Order: sequence, then C-alpha cells, then structure tokens
Amino acid sequence: MARILYIDDDFSNRLLVKRILLAEGFEVEEADNALDGIDIAKANPPDLILMDIAMPEVNGLEATNRIRKIPNIASITIIALTANAMQGDREMILEAGCDGYISKPIDIDTFIDEISQFL
Repeated sequence: MARILYIDDDFSNRLLVKRILLAEGFEVEEADNALDGIDIAKANPPDLILMDIAMPEVNGLEATNRIRKIPNIASITIIALTANAMQGDREMILEAGCDGYISKPIDIDTFIDEISQFL
C-alpha cells in the first residue's frame, strides 16, 4: 500500500487523517511543521504528501516550492489539505506547485476516494 506523508501543525487534524488512512491500509508518516516534513521526504520519499497550507514559520506553499527544487523528491505528488477555501485559493495553491486540493474539514466518506485518485 502507498506511503503518505502528512504535514500539518494541528495535532487533531493529523490524528483524524492518520486514523482514516491507517484504517484503509496506508502507511502514514507525519510532521508537525514544514521543515521537518521536507527532511522526512528527503530521507525516505513517500508516494504522496498531504500538505497543510497555513503553518507557522514556513507555510505549505513555501514548503511545496522547496520540495519542487529538490531533485530526488521534486516529482512527488503533493495535495494541499487546507481550510483556505476562498475564491482564488485553489488556483494559487495549484500555481504554487501542488498537484491537487482537498478542503478542510474533510468529508470522511469521500476522503479516501479523493486521495486514491492521485496515487
């Protein structure tokens, strides 16, 4: 099964997403900040990265931009998982290098299908 790295500074978000993914048989790694997430991705590249956008210090857009510049991980699929759902946010997120966008709060009934379409 696919290995997913979830980068989000909110513990409760990570816990919920991790439980859903593990129940479906995915292997999950987590990082509570962008810099640790980038380090984890470099050390052991995942099949997919779920990236929160609104994080302190280095936000998800900057983290995505940095990942896209690292040759051995630049092609990893990155999905923004974010509460940023204002008009124009989706386009800005995709322009920043994310391959897809899932808004929070997640829909538990459709989340796995949304993830699976990117794997």
